[in-house]
Amino acid sequence: MAVLMLMAAVWAAARAVRRPDGLSPEPAAAPSSATGGKIALQFYRDPTPVGHVAMADLDGHAISSADWHDKVVIINFWATWCPPCRAEIPDLIALQNKYKDQLLIIGVSDDDDPPAAVKKWVTERHINYPIVMNTPELRKVFTGVSALPTSFIVDRQARIAMRHVGMLTASITEAETRSLAGLPVNASVEEIEKDRPTKLVNAAQTTEIPGIDLKTLSKEQRIAAIQKLNDEGCTCGCNLTVARCRVDDPSCPVSLPRAKEIVAAIAQR
Repeated sequence: MAVLMLMAAVWAAARAVRRPDGLSPEPAAAPSSATGGKIALQFYRDPTPVGHVAMADLDGHAISSADWHDKVVIINFWATWCPPCRAEIPDLIALQNKYKDQLLIIGVSDDDDPPAAVKKWVTERHINYPIVMNTPELRKVFTGVSALPTSFIVDRQARIAMRHVGMLTASITEAETRSLAGLPVNASVEEIEKDRPTKLVNAAQTTEIPGIDLKTLSKEQRIAAIQKLNDEGCTCGCNLTVARCRVDDPSCPVSLPRAKEIVAAIAQR
């Protein structure tokens, strides 16, 4: 009996060991926000069909949008020289590993280097999803790539459900994947118009905006400033609000002076 109990304990401990990539063996657990509440997701009200698009990965294997049905697809425009692109790749590798049956990630390299150099870079980092080189055809299908990284979330009907400019947030990307794949997820979904600037979600809990000093404002002024920053669209071409642009692309030279103007005006009230 003692031996059997010891064997059972060892078996239970082995089952509890996490995989080397830090993810559980099955995509059963739904992600939640940092505070444990619902994750706020946004999808386009009228998603645009991708249509037929063909490409080839760095090994010459053909990839066609005709094969995307019943899978969530993330088209990730990136480059080897782009720091936020490199920073989000480990999350994408883990996500592809965890949801290999529900998800297909395709990296679109915007590098000027030859494909062989990009392939060497990809191989060294053990990227587990296909990488293709950017082409005029891809630029026509996936429009609005004004900065890197830019990612398009494609639903199981091969329609563009959302576009993200800037580095992806791992928890939100996983929640989007689960939601579109029909898996359980603790998230609320808001449908938005495609041309409407994408807002900063959970703005009421925001305490910092990159490059902007909110500490000198009163609580009421801070709330008013963040609301204004999150209502006004940035004019840099990102299709984000000023607040979201500052968070996603702190180096943007357009959103920074406009954000400072907004905060200064509210501080004088």
